[in-house]
Amino acid sequence: MAAGSHSRRRVRGNAVPWLAAGLAVGLTAGYLRVGRERVLNWGASDVEVDARLPGDELLEDADGVSTRAISIAADPDAVWPWLVQIGPYPRGGAYTYDWIENLLGLDMHSVDRVLSEFQEPEIGETIEFGSNAMRLELCDRPRAVAWRSLDQNWVWLFHLERTAFGTRLLSRNRFSLPTLAGRIGMLLLEPGSLIMERKMLLGIRDRAERITSARGGDG
Repeated sequence: MAAGSHSRRRVRGNAVPWLAAGLAVGLTAGYLRVGRERVLNWGASDVEVDARLPGDELLEDADGVSTRAISIAADPDAVWPWLVQIGPYPRGGAYTYDWIENLLGLDMHSVDRVLSEFQEPEIGETIEFGSNAMRLELCDRPRAVAWRSLDQNWVWLFHLERTAFGTRLLSRNRFSLPTLAGRIGMLLLEPGSLIMERKMLLGIRDRAERITSARGGDG
C-alpha cells in the first residue's frame, strides 16, 4: 500500500510540470490568436496600423511593431509640446504611472505644464531610458517626431494628423528582436506595455485638451 501510494504521488508530481507547460502553451496560443492584435494596436484602425509613417524607415525590417492611437480634441500645436519634452527628470516624464517607471530606476516625473526649455529639440540630442539612450532622428513640427536607440534596435515615433475634431495621435514602436529569447521576452512584455502606453496617451490627451479649454478652445 505504501509503495503504491508513493508511486501515485510520483506520477502526480511528474504530471505537474507537464500540466503547467500545457497551460502556458495554451495561454500563449490563445493570446497570439485572439488578444495580441488588440494589445499591440490599441485604439488604432486597420488603416492606421498598415499606414507607412515618417520614421518607419529608421528600422525597416522590424521583428515587432505596435501602433496605438487616440483622438484628441485639440489642435496638433497643442499636442506637440508634450511629445518633445518626454523623458526623465528634468524633462517632462512620460505621463504614465511614474511609480512603476521609477521602480525601474527611470527617474520619471510627469509634469502638467509645458517646459519651454525643451520645446526646440535638435536632431542628434539624446534622452536616457535607464541603460537605453534614444537619439532624436526626426523632428517635423507639429507632424512627426521619432527617436532611435543607440543600438538601433528600437524606434519610437509619434505621428499627428489634423482632423475635423482636433488631432489623431499615433504612437508606434518598432523593435529588432534577433534572438528567440528576445522574441519570447517581448511577448511577455507586450500586455504591460499596453497598460503603460495607454496611460501615456490618455495623459497627453488630457493635458492638451485642458490647456486648449483654458485658452477658450484656441489650440
